[in-house]
Amino acid sequence: MPTMSPRLASLVPGKAAQPVASNTAGIPRPVWFLGLTSLFTDAATEMIYPLLPVYLSRVLGASAVSLGIIEGVAEGVNSLLKVISGYWSDRVSRRRPIVIAGYALSSLARPFIAITRTWPQVLLIRALDRVGKGIRGAPRDVLLARFATPTTRGRIYGFHRAMDHTGAIVGPLVATVILFFAPERYRLLFALTAIPGLIAVALLFFVDEHAGAERTRARAGEPRTTEPRTTTSNKPRITNRLPPRVVALLGVLLVFGLGNSADAFLLLRLADALGGPTYVPLLWSAIHVVKASLSTWGGGLSDRFGRKHLIIAGWMIYALVYVGFALSTGAAAFIAWFLFYGVYFAFAEGAEKALVADLTPAARRGAAFGWYNAVTGMGALIASILFGELYEHFGAPVAFMTGAALAGAATVLLLLIPTDTIKDSDA
Repeated sequence: MPTMSPRLASLVPGKAAQPVASNTAGIPRPVWFLGLTSLFTDAATEMIYPLLPVYLSRVLGASAVSLGIIEGVAEGVNSLLKVISGYWSDRVSRRRPIVIAGYALSSLARPFIAITRTWPQVLLIRALDRVGKGIRGAPRDVLLARFATPTTRGRIYGFHRAMDHTGAIVGPLVATVILFFAPERYRLLFALTAIPGLIAVALLFFVDEHAGAERTRARAGEPRTTEPRTTTSNKPRITNRLPPRVVALLGVLLVFGLGNSADAFLLLRLADALGGPTYVPLLWSAIHVVKASLSTWGGGLSDRFGRKHLIIAGWMIYALVYVGFALSTGAAAFIAWFLFYGVYFAFAEGAEKALVADLTPAARRGAAFGWYNAVTGMGALIASILFGELYEHFGAPVAFMTGAALAGAATVLLLLIPTDTIKDSDA
């Protein structure tokens, strides 16, 4: 995989003040393949996701409560598996097979939405898709940590999220083209997601997890990693406890997660404001342009200025967007708030994962990322069901203001946790 030229790298926001070694030109080869896998996977997912609320409500006759149950249960199911796969990945020497299995399951399950006739069937398919995500999430995040140094983790995780969001740009655009030539052929569209899913799985076979990690540390002038390898005579000694600061951070993330409902409700509100779903896929693609453009830069800012500062900024933006969705009336305002929502992801996503890696010893990162993903998933489960009930019975403004209030509370709690001391947890 060729690296980005310095001239092209200089065009990316926030890079001019940093040396080339910290730019995307320094992104290790395995991270590119992991990023491309996420790109194709998210392209497949986002061919479906922005249309799912419309498909459920107008084709299958499902209610907003049903939408909340589907999204909440799907995320809740994969949350448990994220914890299990996280602990499992701490006890094996090779994580790539687990990652491949997770992506393969999602890629196989996703196209079957094309043959669903009732919303419980959609729930089953979404749950299987999220099972695959639960299996792959923690070991993939541990792999990314192996290819990063303590001073590049934010950029590595931000880059991976940028690739993921790039897939979310491509997916809705492809969906729009398909529906333009085949109006309302949702089932055909869903079936075609098998193609990018297959490509995503194939790319993982190019990831050399051990050799790539050693080359990354060699380029950074760091000693060889001492992460234990599992053998019959030498198994890593792993304690059952996570560092107290990680536990505290997970608690704060849960508070934030309780207000972080599925984006399907934003799309439903947006469709109502626009008078229909015609432009929803394009706007879903547009918000991922914002995410993809800023995520690597946002992750890099957390390397320079501290994870907590970026997370707090992202959460404050999240709260503002939800207030905007609660109080706005015009279509233009909803579009503006929706696009601004992408900045929250750019600031918070990479910084959160990098902070988990900062505060966790290498031998416990699988469990830490498993719990991180589980907490966010369980928050989504509760938040989506609660949000659906509030949306259905009290109206959208009450639901969105509740999410904004919880985001504000989490921001205050994060200020109380000492999390900005970055250390080399590989030592």
